[in-house]
Amino acid sequence: MNPFFSKILIDIARKKLEKKQANKPISKKQIVPLVRTFQVELSHAIKEYIFIIIGVFSAGFGLKGFLLPNNFIDGGATGISLLLENITSLKLGVLLVIVNLPFIYLASKTIGVKFAIRSIIAITFLALVVHFVNYPTITEDKLLIAVFGGFFLGLGIGMSMRGGSVIDGTEVLAIYLGRKLSLTIGDVLLLINIVIFSVGAYVLSIETALYAILTYLAAAKTVDFVVDGVEEYVGVTIVSNKHEELRLMLTQKLRRACTIYAGKGGYGKSGNSYSKDIIYTVITRLELAKFQTEIDKIDKNAFIIMGVVKDLKGGMIKKKPLKE
Repeated sequence: MNPFFSKILIDIARKKLEKKQANKPISKKQIVPLVRTFQVELSHAIKEYIFIIIGVFSAGFGLKGFLLPNNFIDGGATGISLLLENITSLKLGVLLVIVNLPFIYLASKTIGVKFAIRSIIAITFLALVVHFVNYPTITEDKLLIAVFGGFFLGLGIGMSMRGGSVIDGTEVLAIYLGRKLSLTIGDVLLLINIVIFSVGAYVLSIETALYAILTYLAAAKTVDFVVDGVEEYVGVTIVSNKHEELRLMLTQKLRRACTIYAGKGGYGKSGNSYSKDIIYTVITRLELAKFQTEIDKIDKNAFIIMGVVKDLKGGMIKKKPLKE
């Protein structure tokens, strides 16, 4: 880190420690961990706000470059704002803040105050961008408007979520109602959007509502890609008597690292539990076919559990395969 910023962080850490232990000398051993914590928090905060800024400008482009000039609507709080903009004299920037305020209040109660503050900053920034930034109108083709308007709006929502905030508050409501009503978040969002699209069909036209559904689907799929990542990983747990051969296959043939758990089988041939090594590894979707072929070569009766892994950090999977 830049020496100037390092000095500032050291001064902040020193003052914080002086408040906690007045009239006691502050040692370097006490300052260093605190400075490291500040550095991590600062670097993460900068990265998160960069995501939010990119997200806001992308969502603004989707709204003003595609949806707004052609009287299109979307789902969620943004869809409600666009719908109200069509039937009232209020500007979209004002409506985005007003419509999202109840959801942000709910977020402060259900998720956390820090999340709510960051979200209101992101939504206010989006309102300012929509009001003051002049984006060009890209096209008048309705299909392109629905697809690409949804894409850029979804990109904005997803990037904001990666930054630890929301610019569309209906997901907060979905989380809250999901807990109260024992419904999935997807079910709640679907019900909310059915209501929005139904009102859109009545107020505007059925055709506009149908295009709005297409916009929503494009946005939702883009959010999934941005939040979960384009790469898909599979976590694999293998239980087999031939665990050593499987371990060698993973490390030597597939060139992938693995973790060995010391486990116990619950019910053996004699009816008693028995010791057994359990292998865990992570592979990409593209490696799945080869992986299954190699497994069958060694043990067709191996017990295999596979699960989708949303994201990874560290380890070998995002690096080059193991060297010989």
